[in-house]
Amino acid sequence: MDNESFQAINKDSPLIAWIHNISLNQQKYMKSKIKDYDFGHDVRFLMFIYDNPDCSQEDLVNMFAQSKGNIAKILKKFEDDGFIERNVNSQNRRKYMLNTTDKANELVPKFRKISKEWELEVGITDEDWEFKKRLEEIAIRGMEII
Repeated sequence: MDNESFQAINKDSPLIAWIHNISLNQQKYMKSKIKDYDFGHDVRFLMFIYDNPDCSQEDLVNMFAQSKGNIAKILKKFEDDGFIERNVNSQNRRKYMLNTTDKANELVPKFRKISKEWELEVGITDEDWEFKKRLEEIAIRGMEII
């Protein structure tokens, strides 16, 4: 393999191209390990709901900078497949609180385990915490400016 150019990116490509490449390859790895489920990047929404019980569709829109329509479509599929449930928010009857079901609660830890395995295989270790922290800061700043 030519290290000067890989999957349409090269040493002069912007950082975001490399991050996107890493993300795509991690998703391919996850998909190869979990053949029964084809969540793709949508697994991040399921994990967010798992980590944030009673969150709203609007929370997902804001966190992931996705359109309301796109989030609604994904949530509908999750609901139809039995991974989430929506309950009316007693404080605002126009909003729904989202929660994962037992079916999703069994899967999310498995997804996290597979993701951690991928990180170890590609060489990401606990010693990379400073790098991870810096990426988190960049991600948060990116959300703030949009």
